[in-house]
Amino acid sequence: MPERTREFGKFGASGIKGHEAVARQLDALADFIATPVTVRRGLLARLNYLTRTPHARAAAREAGLTVTDRTLRAWLQGTRQPSRRNLDRIETAYRTVRRQNVARYLLARLSRSGRGTRVEIHPLNQSGVSRPHQRVVEFRTLTVRRWEAIITAWAAADDQALDTAWVDQIVDLGSQWGQYEYVTNIGFAA
Repeated sequence: MPERTREFGKFGASGIKGHEAVARQLDALADFIATPVTVRRGLLARLNYLTRTPHARAAAREAGLTVTDRTLRAWLQGTRQPSRRNLDRIETAYRTVRRQNVARYLLARLSRSGRGTRVEIHPLNQSGVSRPHQRVVEFRTLTVRRWEAIITAWAAADDQALDTAWVDQIVDLGSQWGQYEYVTNIGFAA
């Protein structure tokens, strides 16, 4: 069984860790608000999402948005503007709460009652690697049937757990799984 990559990029290859590509794809499926938080429309959309129910307010507080109700009302009415630090907190809280809210839906959508979802793995970019050091790495597909650990780690924003969960899935590629630890892209749709 191959070991994990120790010196990625030593000979000029480029790519990202597979779990980071999976997180990007899950973020795209989560359908975050596209307007930036620095624009009034984006700020209002995030604040409305975080304050529309008592459960959402509690989740926002748990995620780090700890301002008074008076301050929130002032932001919503436009009489006060949040500082840069508070804008970052709002964005972080929004993404955290949104991930938690859609995790159960994504799990059901990707698991498809045990049938799983086909994942396309685009190999790392070796255009900067000299010929003698290039590997034969090709486009691969894999059907992932167990998404629980991946979705749980993604919802908690735990990179280490997400990496472990992703590696647990790609070992199904057989003895070549180490070649797909770093990739250019991972795609799946559900």
